[in-house]
Amino acid sequence: MPENIAATQHAFGAPASPKLSVVIPARNEEGCVAETVRRLIEALRRDEIPYEVIVVDDGSTDGTFSVIARLATELPNIRPVTNAGRHGFGMAVRMGLGLANGEVVTIVMADGSDSPDDVVAYYRKIEEGYECVFGSRFIKGSRIIDYPKHKLILNRLVNHFIRAIFQFRYNDTTNAFKMYRKYVVDAMQPLISPHFNLTVEMPLKAAVRGFSYAVVPISWTNRASGASKLKLQEMGSRYLFIVLYLWLEKTLSRGDYHRRAADAEAIYPEGRAIPHA
Repeated sequence: MPENIAATQHAFGAPASPKLSVVIPARNEEGCVAETVRRLIEALRRDEIPYEVIVVDDGSTDGTFSVIARLATELPNIRPVTNAGRHGFGMAVRMGLGLANGEVVTIVMADGSDSPDDVVAYYRKIEEGYECVFGSRFIKGSRIIDYPKHKLILNRLVNHFIRAIFQFRYNDTTNAFKMYRKYVVDAMQPLISPHFNLTVEMPLKAAVRGFSYAVVPISWTNRASGASKLKLQEMGSRYLFIVLYLWLEKTLSRGDYHRRAADAEAIYPEGRAIPHA
């Protein structure tokens, strides 16, 4: 277990309960965002996790913001905000991260594809002392429902490429659903990705810069309403740029982000070590 767990304990020795900030970017998600937030809050309250939910409306042309604002009058600790600047998945997430006041942050998709129970599982790993938690949809114990075949093939190709050049075992870097201690996010700055390539920039920066992480199996369910905002034909060069940018950082800064081995350790559910990039 990472040694820095001691820093998260109260004076009387009881584990701390860090506040969790959930960032949900939403663009034209009128049909599903309310259910996503309701299920999430139900799970967090059930497990007594202190939280805030920041829903960032990213230039929606439907009633997404009205749905969020109405929900905020019914349920506690929801912060509806509007991204009035440059739009894009990455820009919306970066805005939400900047507004977060929890000690821990996670990114959850508005379409209901991420499981609230997995948010709780992530949080428990953070309580164990890990600085980041990365989920995988492609290890023992994971579950995928209705993943479009063409997207699945491209996903595996991209992730195999990332694994090859960074030489680590984690196999789902492109998935947005991850959790970080807030100081890890601060250490990533400046984040530069304006679109879905932010999903790659954040975990790779965390790994390259030596922060400890755990990998857990997660569930993923294809959206029941609305349309995916990820346009594969537009993202290839953006993903490639950020991957090569961080590979260059890794190559040229070897040793600059050195941390103690205990802090750099990460464990699969099966107990196998995952070497850092």
